[in-house]
Amino acid sequence: MSYDYSLTTFSPSGKLVQIEYALKAVDGGAPAVGIKATNGIVLATEKKFKSPLYDDTSLYKIEPITKHCGLVYAGMGPDFRLLVKRARKIAAAYETQWGESIPIKQLVQKIASEMQTYTQKGGVRPMGVSLLVAGWDHHIDDEAHANCPPFLYQCDPSGAYFAWKATALGKNNLNGKAFLERRYSEELELDDAVHTAILTLKESFEGQMNENNIEIGICDSTGFRRLRPDEVKDYLVAIA
Repeated sequence: MSYDYSLTTFSPSGKLVQIEYALKAVDGGAPAVGIKATNGIVLATEKKFKSPLYDDTSLYKIEPITKHCGLVYAGMGPDFRLLVKRARKIAAAYETQWGESIPIKQLVQKIASEMQTYTQKGGVRPMGVSLLVAGWDHHIDDEAHANCPPFLYQCDPSGAYFAWKATALGKNNLNGKAFLERRYSEELELDDAVHTAILTLKESFEGQMNENNIEIGICDSTGFRRLRPDEVKDYLVAIA
């Protein structure tokens, strides 16, 4: 019996082989990095161009979900865009019902549940993408909010999710994680975290890194935003 084509049949080794293939799609994707600092979170990723003639200025790898939450991916872009659309609907529905932003962990749970659904439905395949979700629970009152840390989660194709201080996804992620283990500190400030994220991407970067082939997003108590190319360039100049 072939287990490669079944979503719901375990192999003799106890694996769902289609999930293994989905994770291989993630490991073959462009690198992405997430780092939690004392005053925020940094998401960074390499933006690969298929051709010098390709115009993808309207497509981003780092996307905001709410004012205080955003995510980045490694793996298959179309799957990512479907999950972004779904995550925004979930967040909007929660805010309409309760009048406040959805808690980050609750959003992550719902995204992970959506990804897990694709491992057991008929006629579909698992999502070939892993996400890093960065957010700040701004709905918490100011007194508690002052002591509330930012959140960084990873969601995998299986529907599993994990909280991280710092991690790397995509191609050469093991080298990226090893670099982060050497460089990460609990006292890391946001600006230093941006520098560390760039240096982590450099570990496996092919060619010259510039403001057009990497993306950086930051999340702090004021919200989530994607850095402009000129801001990215300033960080690159600072570590040159």
